[in-house]
Amino acid sequence: MSTNESNETLDRFYLRRLELSDKSKGFIDLLQQLSAVGSISDEEFEERFHELASRGEEHVICVVEDRISRRIVATGTVFVEKKFLRGCGKAGHIEDVVVDASARGAKLGKKVVDSLVEHARLLGCYKVILDCSMENKGFYKKCGFEEKAVQMAIYF
Repeated sequence: MSTNESNETLDRFYLRRLELSDKSKGFIDLLQQLSAVGSISDEEFEERFHELASRGEEHVICVVEDRISRRIVATGTVFVEKKFLRGCGKAGHIEDVVVDASARGAKLGKKVVDSLVEHARLLGCYKVILDCSMENKGFYKKCGFEEKAVQMAIYF
C-alpha cells in the first residue's frame, strides 16, 4: 500500500470504543457476519451495553467506524479473567472479532486485534488467548499468536 493509500485508510476508519448509538450504525448486523445474534430490541441493547460498560477497563468492545458511510465495519472484544495462577495474575480473552465483508483487506482486523492485545498488556495480563476457526488461524499468526493446545466446547 502506498503512503497516500495508508493515509486515506487512517483518515477513513476510526478505532474507538463501542457507543450506545452504534446499534443504529450496523453493529448488530456486523456481528451477524460472525455468528447467530437473533433479534435484539433497542431496550435490550441498551441494558446489555450499560451492563458491559459497568465492568470498566476489564471488558472492552472496540469498533471501527467508517467515517464516510458512518457504519461500524469492524469490532472485537477483550475481557480480563482474574486468576489465582501466576500470583493472582490476569489473562485477557479476545472474542467476537469480525470485519465487514465490504471492508476486508484494509487491515482493520489486525488493527482491532492489536488494540485489544495492547489493552490487555496495559492491564497487566500475563497472556492473551482466543479461539478461532482453522480458516482464521493464518490471520491470527500474522497478529503474533501461536497455536497452543486444543479448544473444547459444550454449547447449550
